[in-house]
Amino acid sequence: MRALTDEETRVVFEKLSKFVGENLRYLVERPDGSYCFRLHRGRVYYVKEALMKWATNIGRKNLISMGVCVGKFTKSKKFHMQITALDVIQSYSKVHNIRLISNVVVKSVGSL
Repeated sequence: MRALTDEETRVVFEKLSKFVGENLRYLVERPDGSYCFRLHRGRVYYVKEALMKWATNIGRKNLISMGVCVGKFTKSKKFHMQITALDVIQSYSKVHNIRLISNVVVKSVGSL
């Protein structure tokens, strides 16, 4: 698990800023402790710094995941957010209604 490079950090923050806006700084500097973004096996994790220090005792091959998976980098260096990131960004989002709608519901509403 390693820190994000400058380019990776820029790409992740650009994607998160679409949903969180100016509240992006509150993701890192929270009142309940400091959090950081770490890269492990192509996936970006949102981790509390105290937990990250404890995880240094575990080898990279044995570490499966840590914290909340925000998204992953594709082979072409694009960043795709995952559904597990909703829990992280919901309290800081500039859009107050984040809803997940299945295709079945959309089709039935559209046919009314």
